[in-house]
Parts: sequence; C-alpha cells; structure tokens
Amino acid sequence: MTVYSRGEEVSDQSQGTSPAAPAPLGPADPATVIVFGNEKGGSGKSTGSMHVIVALLRLGFKVGSLDLDMRQWTLTRYLSNRAASMKNEGIDLPMPIHVFLSRSSKPNRSEAEAEDRQRCEAVLKKLRAECDFVVVDCPGTDTYVGRVAHGHADKLVTPINDSFIDLDMLANVDGKTGEIIKPSVYAEMVWEARKQRAVRDGGSLDWIVMRNRLSSLAARNKQEMERVVGVLAKRIGFRVAPGFSERVIFRELFLRGLTMLDVFEIGDSGKPQLSHVAARQEVRGLLNALQLPNRTPTPHDRSAEYEAIESPPLMGEDASED
Repeated sequence: MTVYSRGEEVSDQSQGTSPAAPAPLGPADPATVIVFGNEKGGSGKSTGSMHVIVALLRLGFKVGSLDLDMRQWTLTRYLSNRAASMKNEGIDLPMPIHVFLSRSSKPNRSEAEAEDRQRCEAVLKKLRAECDFVVVDCPGTDTYVGRVAHGHADKLVTPINDSFIDLDMLANVDGKTGEIIKPSVYAEMVWEARKQRAVRDGGSLDWIVMRNRLSSLAARNKQEMERVVGVLAKRIGFRVAPGFSERVIFRELFLRGLTMLDVFEIGDSGKPQLSHVAARQEVRGLLNALQLPNRTPTPHDRSAEYEAIESPPLMGEDASED
C-alpha cells in the first residue's frame, strides 16, 4: 500500500499492476498487527502510533488500537483528548476502536502474567477479526504483556531518537572504534518473538527501526549513527524508516488529540506553514515505509466507535472478559 500526495488529499494506490502482485486482502482476512515497541520511554512510540492510526482511518480503513502502557496510558489519553475535541468543538474526526488493559490484580506473579496474557491475546483476537489494521502501543520498559504483543506483531516499529544513548537499546557499540560488539537484550527479545511467531502460526515479523528527531544539520553524530544503524540492520535483521523531526507542532497537538493529518482538514490551522506540510510528508513517509499489504477497507460505523472511546474504563473491563 502506497500513500502519496496529490494536492491536499491523502490517497491509496497499489504498488503495481503486475499479474504477480498479490490480491488485495478483504474484510474476511485478519487484520495486520502493527506494534510500536522498545524498552525506552520518550522515543515517540505513542506519537507514531497515533499518526499511523489516523492515517489509516483517513484512508477509509477500520482500525483497532490497543494501549498496553498500564501506568501512563498515553495513547488512551491522546484519544480521549480527541473525543473531547469532537464533542466540545463540534468537529468530525475519524476514531479507532480503542481498548486499554489494566494490570492484573492477582497477587501471585505467575497467575497475574497468565491473566494478562489471556486478556491481551483475547483483545488482539477480537480486533484482528473485526478490523483491517490493529495498532498496539507498548510501554517504554520491559513488561510481560509487551513481550506477548511483540510475539503477535506482523510489523514491529521501534522508534529511537537519533543518539547513541537510544542506539544502546539495540546493540552495544565500542566507544572508541564505533564497532558493534553484540546485540542488546531488546534485540534478543525481538529475535525470540520472531521464533515464537514462526512456531505458533508460521508467520513472520517485519521489524522497522524508525529514526526520530533527526537534525537538519550534517553533524558527525548523525553520520556515524547512520553508518552504525545501517550495519546493525543487516546484522540483526531490521529495516530503517524515516521518522519525525523535532517539531513543536507534534507536542502541541496532543492536548486536542489531533495529528498532522487533521490540522488542515478541520480548517483552523490558518495559513499552512512549510513546517506543517513537511511534518505531514514525514507521516506519509512512515506509512509508506511500513509496506503494509493492500486490502479492501471494511465498512464500519464511525458513530459507534465514537461512543466507545468516550468510556475507556468500561472498555478495559469489557476487554478483560473476552
């Protein structure tokens, strides 16, 4: 699926008309699961998740979202702000079917993990059956339920800030030579998730590392990061995707629950600024880099999804019963 710009529209276009191209997936096919995960906070997982969700919604797809950050629930807050903007400002915005999980209350650790796994897998099963795409936002730390989600991912997106501090999450790098010593514990966890996925259903996990907060300056750190990431991609098996630059607009939109794909459509952005246009192109670039399968959108009722997002605590309770 390729997203491209034609004037001010967001459109969908297949990647070719060759007879060898796979047929588009239909409503009966299970959803593609896109997991945003790493073990470091502040890298842009929730911002990336939200923008991919809205991009797919604006292409007409039925999207499910799952927030696994059982402490901060940033994606849930983002969507709650979006629902509030719809209600208070009278604007029409596409919404996903959203679920968040609360932590198990069982005192025994093994029993709590078993319950968390059961609830997470039940929600994923339900969303995969009902939606075209499912976007999962994982916490910025190592959690049991986060590892479960990694094992169900079709696409794993790992955002990192463009610094060696964040790169340390993927691999240990020699400080003097810049050579890679060994993959990190997170890279090893992804490898285990790939093996679990292959054993469970024969599926594969496509890992994409998203470089965020890229500087426009050709600094030595940026060039060295690009070299090391390129070498590491071949060694442990991931693709590199363009991420989001350091822009104030991304942080400002959170309080209203908006994304760069909303600001022009709702008509209150004033005169479009070059930085806004560039930011929206970054979102499209990320969606294209995911190389999502072509599929026919599932007809869905947007009003029902709006009612669901207004009562997130009830959704959490319902999800635990599935």
